Amino acid sequence: MLKESHNVEFKRFWKDDLLKWISAFANADGGVLMLGYADDGQVVGLQNVSRLLEDIPNKVRDVLGIVVSVDLVRHEDRETLHIVVPVYPYPVSYKGEYHYRSGSTKQELKGAALDRFLLGKQGLHWDAVPLPQLQPAELDHRTLGRFCQQAIHSQRLPESVLQDSTELLLARLRLTQGDLLKRAAALLFHPNPERFVTAAHIKIGAFGKNDADLIHQDEITGNLFAQVETTAEVLKLKYLKARISYEGLYRKERFPLPMTALREAILNAVVHKDYASAVAIQISVYPDKLMIWNPGQLPDNWTLDKLMAKHASRPFNPDIANSFFRAGLIEAWGRGIERIIEACEQDHCPLPQWQVEPGGLWVTFPFAEGEGLIDGENEGVPEGVPEGVPGGVKRLFNLIQTIPGQRAPYFSEALDTSIKNIERWLKTLREQGLIEFRGAPKTGGYFVKK
Repeated sequence: MLKESHNVEFKRFWKDDLLKWISAFANADGGVLMLGYADDGQVVGLQNVSRLLEDIPNKVRDVLGIVVSVDLVRHEDRETLHIVVPVYPYPVSYKGEYHYRSGSTKQELKGAALDRFLLGKQGLHWDAVPLPQLQPAELDHRTLGRFCQQAIHSQRLPESVLQDSTELLLARLRLTQGDLLKRAAALLFHPNPERFVTAAHIKIGAFGKNDADLIHQDEITGNLFAQVETTAEVLKLKYLKARISYEGLYRKERFPLPMTALREAILNAVVHKDYASAVAIQISVYPDKLMIWNPGQLPDNWTLDKLMAKHASRPFNPDIANSFFRAGLIEAWGRGIERIIEACEQDHCPLPQWQVEPGGLWVTFPFAEGEGLIDGENEGVPEGVPEGVPGGVKRLFNLIQTIPGQRAPYFSEALDTSIKNIERWLKTLREQGLIEFRGAPKTGGYFVKK
């Protein structure tokens, strides 16, 4: 016996409201609306079949502007109708509403979901929409220069890109449409992408026993390349505790999860995020786990099982993914999850867990027993810093190594401590000859001495 599915829907009788279901099939993958059936598929039959055979095609044509097949199917002494709806390459509207068949349900598309649907019917993605108000001169040319060096090093762009103008480079990366730059260009290379895209940042929070016990938090902003690098370093310096061990004279640090796996998970979240959601990527660190929530969604008809198995690459934001690929930061074969699992297995760490929910995807990294949040003990010591200095000085030195050219207020916010503490730690590092201040008093910043 047939069952309701993504392509089959049972209805006992016809009513004009069922035009919504026909538009939903046309907007998805097509299907059959079967009249004269109970919800469980039992045949109950229809009345006035002759009139319906004439009325339904006319109403579908007049209201929806499409053509469907209406077939008479007899079951002994009972008659039913099968309305066969093909998939249409353009959006099909029911009186200004857009409906979509998903699983065995009909959904009215609104907001960001409607935007994605309409763009998809045009063969476009959200990150490919042009921004008339964005000009190439507004982009961060230091980030563009670093990108070119990474792309050349990864052998995914030729050295000749160094001679390209900004406009030619952006065209080479498929970040232009005619004379306009795409949304992806703003996210990748603008110093403040949130001017164009709401909540284009990453939130980090450290929690105690429950979600109400917030210990400290950070917001990571800037272009997407900077967000990935800064997020990984801030988690390492401020949120995760490293265990220290020695092999002979060599000092080793072990974090509660592999840094390569964490970085890959951050990359996946940034590349596959649904930026139309206007919700930030959220990273929550607990004493026993780290969780990353990405406001995104799986490709149509994908399940978590398919995501976990070997699969072709289907990036949610193809233009963003292409630039990260050219920079050598991701692969083009959909191996992100496989690489995360491999890193955890090689480091003998608990395997992460993925969970899909409406509006987002969770990945949870359980910590091994006894590892987790920074608690002021057993912290890593950066190369060049004496073992005896306080932990705050060590974290500050690492932060200056990672993000040079910043000033005391930035360090105070990043490390969640007072300006007085920062100034005292800076004095310690200067006295040891490890850092120096470069530039004018009001515009310069701190750098590690070479």
